[in-house]
Amino acid sequence: MTDTALHLIVSHAGATDDARRQTLAGLHLPHLSRLLSRLERLPDEAAPADREPERTLSLPHERAQARALGLPGEDGHLPWAAWRQAGAGRHPGAADFDGTRFDGAAPDGAAFARLTPCHWAVGSDHIALRDPEALQLTDEESQNLLAAMQPYFTEDGLAVQWERALCWTARGDLLQGLPCASLDRVIGRRVDDWLPRTAAARPIRRLQQEMQMLLYTHPVNEAREQRGLLPVNSFWVDGAGALPVGWTAPSPASGLAEVHLDERLRGPTMQGDATAWGQAWQQLDDEALPPLLQALEAGRAVYLTLAGERSAAAFGPPSGGGQGLPRAITRAVSRAIPHWLARASALRRSPRPAHVLNTL
Repeated sequence: MTDTALHLIVSHAGATDDARRQTLAGLHLPHLSRLLSRLERLPDEAAPADREPERTLSLPHERAQARALGLPGEDGHLPWAAWRQAGAGRHPGAADFDGTRFDGAAPDGAAFARLTPCHWAVGSDHIALRDPEALQLTDEESQNLLAAMQPYFTEDGLAVQWERALCWTARGDLLQGLPCASLDRVIGRRVDDWLPRTAAARPIRRLQQEMQMLLYTHPVNEAREQRGLLPVNSFWVDGAGALPVGWTAPSPASGLAEVHLDERLRGPTMQGDATAWGQAWQQLDDEALPPLLQALEAGRAVYLTLAGERSAAAFGPPSGGGQGLPRAITRAVSRAIPHWLARASALRRSPRPAHVLNTL
């Protein structure tokens, strides 16, 4: 194979509730079926021993993507914000994608995190985090809120930069070694169950509480509530940490695959909309999977990772090496085998999409 391997990671792919299972039963996913018949399931990732699968801080697709990119870090310690800053030219070995820059050079090994302005819904016995997308927060509102919060961040040694309405980037020593639950783990759930409990996290928790008081009567929130919109009363921190000193992004010569993350199933999953989730799966099968089959036909190594909320299933080239045979040989062999027999053999050895997706 002369080309770099191709790796597609699909997030929120699992049918973990009855509504999605019923939707999945009615889907026709021919390209996924063909891929599963031609790829071999790889050994499953060992989940953190101290947590139940649904209680890991990082989602399965995040851990899979980090491994595929050669990104260091363990569950809850994946330095996504630092990696994105590296891609924006803030660290050695920058990747080629757009990003934002802090004024002045960041020292090697600096810690970053993503801050998401959000609404904490206070109930009678718990506080839940609402989906930030539901806020319909404008850029101007987000910038005004950050301006009010900046002095508090600065006092604790955090430099915070606005990127877009629902994404700010923070830099500071407080973010070194900070365990963080991914935002998607917390949406719609009890905030207190996911807050970090380490001593290093105390300043962050204090800041989150201070923002509830600061923003209670902020003019932006007063105007939002008059329009029937939820107020922004806190923020969530995730993707915290630093890249190792001297870290560089692996080059294509390292053997790592070209990695693509498809998150089109995320929105319907967060909204609990099984019908939209099924439609998104159908679209994904029609649009994102055919290029993988074409790459296989061209003799390129292909990897597919289907990730849910509990686990991920990874598939790659068969261990027997058949995928690496010259295409002329594989075509000749396929012509020598009756079509119905080859199809039956493939179906017997390959898992069905529903079987895989129902286990994630």
